[in-house]
Amino acid sequence: MESAIRVVKTERPNEMILNMGPQHPSTHGVCRLLLKVDGEKAVKIEPVIGYLHRGVEKIAENREYFQFIPHTDRMDYVAALPHNLAYAMAVEELMGIEVPERAEYIRVIMQELQRLASHLLFVATFGADLGAWTVLMYGFRERERVLDLIEMASGARLTPSYIWIGGVRRDISKAFVERCRETMKILPKYFEDYERYFYKNEIFLKRCEGVGILNAKDAINLGVTGPILRASGVPYDIRRIDPYSIYDRFDFEIITEKEGDTLARFKVRMNEMKESIKIVNQALDGLPEGEFRAKVPKILKPPAGEVYSRVESPRGELGYYLVSDGASKGPYRLKIRSPAFCNLSAFSYFGEGDIIPDVIANFASIDIVMGEVDR
Repeated sequence: MESAIRVVKTERPNEMILNMGPQHPSTHGVCRLLLKVDGEKAVKIEPVIGYLHRGVEKIAENREYFQFIPHTDRMDYVAALPHNLAYAMAVEELMGIEVPERAEYIRVIMQELQRLASHLLFVATFGADLGAWTVLMYGFRERERVLDLIEMASGARLTPSYIWIGGVRRDISKAFVERCRETMKILPKYFEDYERYFYKNEIFLKRCEGVGILNAKDAINLGVTGPILRASGVPYDIRRIDPYSIYDRFDFEIITEKEGDTLARFKVRMNEMKESIKIVNQALDGLPEGEFRAKVPKILKPPAGEVYSRVESPRGELGYYLVSDGASKGPYRLKIRSPAFCNLSAFSYFGEGDIIPDVIANFASIDIVMGEVDR
């Protein structure tokens, strides 16, 4: 494995090749950034991936449909539940399974709790990458509250395998509902602390404003989605433009910013957490009684066909393309559209031209998870 920093001289006297990673703390996992620098300026950036590749899509072809659910957790280990949901929705569409209404409400609650946990980790690590160690502790403190809820419902914190084909693996309790309401009341007070900490910090603002600008046209052409796209002014959110589950029943805003820089990407995630709290509260208020899972055969053999299901994960549009041959107990083919992969592929475009410290801030604003990139 490469050392964290390795320098190679080039033919041009002022340029050299700088290896950042693949185990550099600021690359958030085993990502290697190959930088061509002219002094402090990064004139070319090439992300090098593949250090975490496990062949997950091929594994799916050798597993039964239920057996693959735990594998979906381990791609985005920061936000596993959207992967659970996208895969379960694909199988349900092939099988024609109708999910009970109570299960749909629980799914939405858990999706938004996961979005909160993911964005809180982003805030914490983004601060750490810029040297703000205090907020690292703050972000992890509030994230623990949300993970406690996920654990209370599923029994696990990072890899819950909670969204099940036909509904959810187990029901939520009244104690969960009460604690969830309490947590949703507490979190906004902490968000105010975050905003004071960041938005009144001159160093933070100077390191983020005008850094890594990506305009709306280029963002669309490069295929980025999620907070990065919305920070460029494009109101694209799968929950709104192509509602899945029961998201069309809830009142929430699509958060956008127009600047398209590192600060805008940070602001989008900060404000999205407030919208997630609104959705969770509405779902708790409307939570009906009833079954939490449909009756589904233990061994599934969907009819021959293909389906593409997509959800809005904390990183953007997450899609599962699933093919059934009508005879096998598992998928004939599975292809995953990873938002982290697509967003990282655009980094060479909007990250070049910055000085090295700005490259780190800009890269952090992508909110990368390498398990989802390599798959």
